[in-house]
Amino acid sequence: MQEDFLHYLWKHKKIIANSLKTTKGELVSIINVGEHNHNTGPDFFNAQLKIGEQLWAGNLEIHIKSSDWYLHNHETDVNYDNVILHVVWEHDTEIFRKDNTKIPTLELKHYVPQDALNGYQKLFNNNRKWINCENDFASTPEFIMSNWLERLYFERLERKANDITALLHENTNNWESMLFKMLFKNFGLKVNGDAFASIANSFDFSIIRKQQSNLLSLEALLFGQAGLLEDDCQEAYFLELAKEYQFLKQKFTLTNTNVTSLQFFRLRPPNFPTIRMSQLANMYYLHQNLFSKIIAANTLNEFYTFFTVETSTFWETHYTFNKASKASKKKVTKAFVDLLLINTIIPIKFSYAKQLGKTIDEEIIGMLQQITSEKNSIVDKFNGLKKVSHSALESQALLQLKNEYCDKNKCLKCAVGNSLLK
Repeated sequence: MQEDFLHYLWKHKKIIANSLKTTKGELVSIINVGEHNHNTGPDFFNAQLKIGEQLWAGNLEIHIKSSDWYLHNHETDVNYDNVILHVVWEHDTEIFRKDNTKIPTLELKHYVPQDALNGYQKLFNNNRKWINCENDFASTPEFIMSNWLERLYFERLERKANDITALLHENTNNWESMLFKMLFKNFGLKVNGDAFASIANSFDFSIIRKQQSNLLSLEALLFGQAGLLEDDCQEAYFLELAKEYQFLKQKFTLTNTNVTSLQFFRLRPPNFPTIRMSQLANMYYLHQNLFSKIIAANTLNEFYTFFTVETSTFWETHYTFNKASKASKKKVTKAFVDLLLINTIIPIKFSYAKQLGKTIDEEIIGMLQQITSEKNSIVDKFNGLKKVSHSALESQALLQLKNEYCDKNKCLKCAVGNSLLK
């Protein structure tokens, strides 16, 4: 039995309410269940009840056992002095307020319909292997599923917005600098994300600004800080980069002692750090004031134009400095731009609009519904139960659902779980 289930029963009046009695036999009539409190303090505020012949207005506390009142030290907490009814599953002791007045207790297990208990037991059957509702997930009505996934996406977006606010504070409210660091980390993908972030944090963004009109300088800065110009290589391009980096290192007093080592192992060559850094350098070479352009853009085609950039010429015939390869243009792909949009661009646009007091929810929904659903083990597993992910909006929402609800057994706070219980 979970306390959340008792909250659910009380909040939605899923109890036999016409015959409620306290443990002392006094009739209880519910006039108003109160306002569900998700923070510290009593579980429901401003409830209105009739207990016996007396009308009461105040707060409710809910526990599995009456003795939990003392386990949580509520008897010494003034925040619980206005509790008018203690709702429990099992009554095992009398409880008192701080001033030693007794609080009436309602033992809920006598007033729960059997079908509600059956639904709860079915949902929380411990034999479930992946998510609690995997046998019944497909039966969720489309209307409930669609609205719930949209809400979940914005929950996830709000969390990302909070992370962006913290990063913005670290960058002295410089949106351009913060954008650069987020993009750089994303260009490293999962394998090199942390390493790319450490490179971006190893120098001030103002250096990018100062060298932005010189592609060689931008590449020298990134490759040098990454420690990629320390090998023995006689390629003319490499030697030119190394010479430029030594100049930049002395001019800006650069150090890369805290930079994390890059990984090439098990990466497809188009995702090698060398290729991604050259593409990123080209992006900043081609686009001055990238943040302003991103904020002004409101169609996917505009973003694909910004981000579909190539490497410099040397990398058309190389993946590493010392080994030539078959000639090919190495453009940022549409699929890669989609990842940037999902993980960086859209969250930044949302955060910036939020800071200005504007709402761009419909614009965001419109863009996400045009981006192909992500493919990963979580999305694939949900789609195996019921085809629900048709776009990036749903795939992001499903990640939020699995990580923040399913894995934490928060079925009673989930629209899918509530639908199954009903």
